[in-house]
Amino acid sequence: MQPELPPPGHDRRDLTRVVFAVLFLALLIGGTLWVLRPFLGPLIWAVTVVVATWGLMLRAQALLWGKRFLAVTVMTLALLLLLVVPLTAALVTIVENADRMAEWARLAGEFNLPDAPPRWLVELPLVGDLLAGAWASLNALGVRDLLPRLSPYAGDLTRWFVAQVGGFGLVAFQFLVTVAIAGVLYATGEEAATLVRRFAHRLGGDRGESVVTLTGGAIRGVAMGVGATAVVQSVLAGLGLWAAGVPFTGLLTAVAFMLCIAQIGPAPVLVGAAVWAFFTDATGWGVGLLVWAAIVGTLDNVLRPMFIRLGADLPFLLIFAGVVGGLLSFGLVGIFVGPVVLAVAWTLLEAWMADGEDPA
Repeated sequence: MQPELPPPGHDRRDLTRVVFAVLFLALLIGGTLWVLRPFLGPLIWAVTVVVATWGLMLRAQALLWGKRFLAVTVMTLALLLLLVVPLTAALVTIVENADRMAEWARLAGEFNLPDAPPRWLVELPLVGDLLAGAWASLNALGVRDLLPRLSPYAGDLTRWFVAQVGGFGLVAFQFLVTVAIAGVLYATGEEAATLVRRFAHRLGGDRGESVVTLTGGAIRGVAMGVGATAVVQSVLAGLGLWAAGVPFTGLLTAVAFMLCIAQIGPAPVLVGAAVWAFFTDATGWGVGLLVWAAIVGTLDNVLRPMFIRLGADLPFLLIFAGVVGGLLSFGLVGIFVGPVVLAVAWTLLEAWMADGEDPA
């Protein structure tokens, strides 16, 4: 007996309806993201901060007689003081001194290396003769003609750096929105986590829920590894600059903080301050700043892996590529978006490869 054929013109798959349904969903998702576009950056920052500090919020709630609203108030005020105020001060300092930084870049490009090294350099114990010979070798290689050629690139780099910081008004507004969203997430964290897990389970089952757990660990690790390390290094660098009497300590500390966030470290700022100290005949402070640069500049090799492994055991190269690539692609918010995306992709790739292996 042959199966009954469907009537003419009828398609049990109804391909047209499926296509239009997918298009409608795509338009709906795109429209939603377009409407929420001004708040995506603050939302990502808020989620990062809340996930990284959720344990502290629970401890605060336990100390405050189990009252969630008291813990939320304390954490929100703490974020306002510890996150918004220092970052806003750093951004204001950089934006206000943007012209001065461009002028410094121009002067650095117009600097001519003297034929003979300064006397303090030759009189340095043990390394004076070696440095004098290196000075003569640099002159022979034509460094004097190279610096003016690099001047336009230095100016472009300075303008790009300032452009990444953005306008002060917009950044301040985003920080305030970030704190407000973080307060809401602190108050409803369990409900939000349950919603995300349900959505992930609907998409990928148990594997989807494991991706959510991985993402939380990656966020905690990156926030602790990148943020805490940058704060420690920039504070120590600022203390060294202040002790040596270097001018514009606040501006240089802000630049050091941004360099630490970008995974470059505070060494360029401290070495530049040491050069300034040498040229002002403060040889002792110059040597001290060089030693301090070596100590503070390598401190991240100890702090960053320790902080990152508190949240997720991720390769350093993965974190470095995510931070730098995210910064160049998405701005400051990409510092956290980049490593999290790469961490999730890397773990999914490892899990997929492990599924194909025979058990031992």
